Amino acid sequence: MSERIAVVDDETIILDRLKRTLETPSRSVSVYPAAEPFLKEHQENPFHLVLLDIRLPDMDGLAVLSRIKALSEETEVVMMTGYASIETAVEAMKQGAYHFIAKPFSLKQIRSIADSVLEKVVLRAENRSLREAMEDKESIEQIVGSGKAMQEIFELIRKVAAVDCNVLIQGPSGTGKELVARAIRALSPRRHAPFVSFNCGGFTAELINSELFGYEKGAFTGANSVKIGLLESANGGTVFLDEIGEMPLAMQVKLLQVIQEKWFYRVGGVKPIALDIRILAATNRDLKQEVELGNFREDLFFRLNVVMIRMPTLLERKDDIPLLVNHFIQRYNRAFGKSVQGISREAMNLLLSYNFPGNVRELKNIIERAVALSDTHLLQPADLPVDLQQLEFNKLPDGDELPNLEEVTRNYILSVFEKTNRNRNLTAHILGVPRTTLWRRLKEYGVA
Repeated sequence: MSERIAVVDDETIILDRLKRTLETPSRSVSVYPAAEPFLKEHQENPFHLVLLDIRLPDMDGLAVLSRIKALSEETEVVMMTGYASIETAVEAMKQGAYHFIAKPFSLKQIRSIADSVLEKVVLRAENRSLREAMEDKESIEQIVGSGKAMQEIFELIRKVAAVDCNVLIQGPSGTGKELVARAIRALSPRRHAPFVSFNCGGFTAELINSELFGYEKGAFTGANSVKIGLLESANGGTVFLDEIGEMPLAMQVKLLQVIQEKWFYRVGGVKPIALDIRILAATNRDLKQEVELGNFREDLFFRLNVVMIRMPTLLERKDDIPLLVNHFIQRYNRAFGKSVQGISREAMNLLLSYNFPGNVRELKNIIERAVALSDTHLLQPADLPVDLQQLEFNKLPDGDELPNLEEVTRNYILSVFEKTNRNRNLTAHILGVPRTTLWRRLKEYGVA
């Protein structure tokens, strides 16, 4: 990072001496005899450190300090004065000055202060960059998938995040629509601004109205104070409207006006409130079909559907199931203090043969339960819900029948047992089961 210093002082000799003292190949120093030209440059390209005289020909130094901090909170300011007083120093520190130094000062003292300040600024910038990089990485990594369908969605998320347009995320329940919305926001220029989520399903138009738009005191019975709505609280940021397809038509009209006009009224209000938000909407319905049925406004659909992201069902991305299973095992190991190392082939086969009507959310719940209840290092069929354990296998196209789970389990155990030269300890270890369980199974199979 190239460090940028500004010196603002009406004494030419001080400007010259500080520029010669502080400027290095990696550190630029700009000098200004007055506040206005400095503030103009600082507004366009903020400085990292400002050495500021408290008495300037065109503006009071404390007023300049206030303007600096309003333009860039991270800029550090060292106040300089030949008229030092405790009151002035205290006021400068209250307004955010890093240091207060009295004239005359030594160049060695100034150099030491500048080095200390810039070391702090550089470290803070590096930490912020690292944190943002981790947030960006984690925002995508929360959506697990390595198949073609998910890779295309990852690429679309990255592209649309940088463009400040509305996005419609469509797909069945449990496919990760909110994760996509949060990833878009985390990768967008609005990532440090508020993120507000609201589920439009199951609420009356009146309740949605007051929650989204807020209300003035006395707007209706029980409105004893002003309420700031969710849209207003998200000003400058991102609003995620989940289940937008269930929003009542009356509220669709109001939302359309907000998108078009970029202002709104609180319930009972007479003063328009300007609004700058990005809307990400999600639905498990086919909104195009809802428009044809008259359940959703066509103009609102087009306003929301600038970019559409269609989420695939888990059935459409079965290749991702092993990856998702491992991801959830690791998550719930941490949550429950467990040490489950993986999942048995039999249990995985059951998961791969299941249709998952609840999609990724259902798989997550299944693995959460399995990890919570498991006493072994590998998840077994017995750790899965009963309906999965009893899952029947269909016939193959050629008419042959697949073996049932018990037959598969028996054949697998006996195969491992033979390959270990009937070493019971090693077999139990490979299967991830207690020795007593293996002994009981072998006894059932009639193996001496």
